[in-house]
Amino acid sequence: MDLSEIRTPALVLELGRLRENASFMARRARDLRVNLRPHLKTAKSAHVARLATQGQFGGITVSTLAEAAYFLKHGFVDMTLAVELPPTRAADVIDLTRLGARMTVLVDSPDSAAALRAACAGAGDLAWPVGALVEVDCGDSRGGVPPDSAALIIIAKLMHGTDNLRLAGVLTHAGHSYGCRNADEIADVAEQERATAVHAAKRLREAGLPCETVSVGSTPTATHARSLEGVTEMRPGVYLLGDLDQVGLGSMPPGHVACTVLATVIGHYPERNTLLIDAGGLALSKDTSAQRHGRHVGYGTLCDLAGAPLDGLYVHRTNQEHGHVTSESPLPYERLRIGSRVRVMPNHICMTAAAYNQYQVVDGGTEIVAQWDRVNGW
Repeated sequence: MDLSEIRTPALVLELGRLRENASFMARRARDLRVNLRPHLKTAKSAHVARLATQGQFGGITVSTLAEAAYFLKHGFVDMTLAVELPPTRAADVIDLTRLGARMTVLVDSPDSAAALRAACAGAGDLAWPVGALVEVDCGDSRGGVPPDSAALIIIAKLMHGTDNLRLAGVLTHAGHSYGCRNADEIADVAEQERATAVHAAKRLREAGLPCETVSVGSTPTATHARSLEGVTEMRPGVYLLGDLDQVGLGSMPPGHVACTVLATVIGHYPERNTLLIDAGGLALSKDTSAQRHGRHVGYGTLCDLAGAPLDGLYVHRTNQEHGHVTSESPLPYERLRIGSRVRVMPNHICMTAAAYNQYQVVDGGTEIVAQWDRVNGW
């Protein structure tokens, strides 16, 4: 089967580029002397996870309990849920533990810590305890407590010394690295991320509390960090598939973007130098992140069916199912006839891929060599 034969829109994954990206981050982890716990919230596929964990210690990061259940069924046991656990979902974590998962969850409030402690205390006999990490805010202002706050110690004490619950350490995420303009700025944010996590770990240890895990990570900071001294693991994820935002940040070259959206040309409008494709806001997402790095990015840039860039062509507007393609130069309508296929390199692959339940895997051409499943939902 070939990309020219399948229904569109479809999600295309370049196997060779995926392997290169996985190898690159494995080398970074070795150079930085930390464990690599790849974040699978982007890929959401056991096939990708096997490549990402090859030669690593085997732990992964997930963002939903649906992902955790899926990866457990595919043989992945050691998982960190890198989003604060709602108290109502503690029972789900305990159920996964009973099925064989070694779950570690995040907590950043005394109320959540108390609820998790109570749920674990009432869980009966478990083969191993649920791990808990205190999330620390290193400047992203999303989740987490300040590293110097009293709450850090209060939460940690609530998660320590209880049946079925183990204080694992601290975790932080420098999401604000995505707002940087160059590699030096990202490296500075990576140092802020590292220093915050190491300082929080030091406070726990000085309070007589265990802190085995000191966890940081994003693709930009993992790529550009100068040192991760004092850190035990990093959790990048987007590096596996890549997108225009990572290219703009300097976290990967354009030739390493492994995932694109296959679309069909469905309309020609020479009077406004536009053509339509059948991939719109739902198929591409309306994430505009990469637009801050360049003018002619829109909602994605175009490649031909084989994945070669069509210089200057981009999706400048979307409706739900329509992508409006334009360029500063006259569009090559003879090359892009109605019914022809193109591939769109997306702004933010995490958002784009969420619309699909499988990858069409190719390896340097247009022949589909495999179809890989994905998990969605919560």
